[in-house]
Amino acid sequence: MIRRRKIAVALAAAAVTSMLLTGCAGASTDTNASGRPSWCGPNKITMGLTDGFGGNNWRLVTTASARDEVAKCSSVTELLYADGQGNVTKAISDIRGMVAKGVKALVVFPDAGKAMLPTLRAAFKAGVVTIPYRVDPSGTAGTDYTMFIPGDFVTDGKNWGNWTKKNFPNGANILFLSGPAGNSQGLDERKGFESVLGDGSGAYKYIGEQPFEVTNWDAALTQKVLTAAIAKYPKIDVIFSDFGPVMVSSLGEFKKSGRSIPALATSDGNILGCFFQDNVKANPDFKLMTVATGNDHVRLAVQWAVAKATGGTVPTATKFEAPIFEDSTTNKPQGVQCDRQINDWTFLSAQLSGKAQEALLH
Repeated sequence: MIRRRKIAVALAAAAVTSMLLTGCAGASTDTNASGRPSWCGPNKITMGLTDGFGGNNWRLVTTASARDEVAKCSSVTELLYADGQGNVTKAISDIRGMVAKGVKALVVFPDAGKAMLPTLRAAFKAGVVTIPYRVDPSGTAGTDYTMFIPGDFVTDGKNWGNWTKKNFPNGANILFLSGPAGNSQGLDERKGFESVLGDGSGAYKYIGEQPFEVTNWDAALTQKVLTAAIAKYPKIDVIFSDFGPVMVSSLGEFKKSGRSIPALATSDGNILGCFFQDNVKANPDFKLMTVATGNDHVRLAVQWAVAKATGGTVPTATKFEAPIFEDSTTNKPQGVQCDRQINDWTFLSAQLSGKAQEALLH
């Protein structure tokens, strides 16, 4: 389990309560005459934040990051949160409930993709500033929602592909793990690395289910999928994954089968960095490159929603670009990171401090 059950209970309780925000916490690099962030306008609003699934450590940190960003704008007098708990019907109901409660701005992680579009459209048509982010619900900005704030996942895939090509110039067997079936993040990452490595018909082969092994970004399912793949495929050179930390509990299966842990191109996490440092000497094939895991993606979505609803200045950025975070082969921009003084399930690439993240996970 990523975290104790009591955390899930606490998060569920948060879904039916609200957080009153007072004053401005923190500073923005772009402020208006009042000293507030320029995206924080003068109009007072109640705001909503919904997840299709909020039940892992990444979502806890991301939700806290959203709260941290919202708290910079005193015009947001109340923030309501709801966790869809992986149930599409509940996720739809949560959005409808937010609209009924009178929120003026709504940030949505639409895990279910296109299935969420009619509900997003209804919220937008009801006059709510509606900002889906990260997972593409399809549809059109200005017709179905106010603005979609994507991640630049194609570039993530290209970064993985370029790293693989440099470290495996003669080809490789690649296993790709992503989230729910058909999710836009995984599909975009696939476009990115295929643009570098080809479609699988050449030296770089894609093994496992296509276009990716479905894990739902869930630790238990990831362990099941990865354990089965290790047993099935005697040669795995590289694993791509867009949620790296959940692989840690399964990587020991390589040792059990008398094999070295292969190269990983993935997203960062403190537990993964520490695992690498603890196991690299005993595993000669173990290399690691990560991109920032993207908890701060929600901050850009929040800024857009607040700006539109309060009369602030809309950000110039329209997508979140995650940088390369660490690389064991070049130490650029830095080597693999590990902070043993804080919880394993924290993300060192996030703006939210490790200590602040740790407080969420106890």
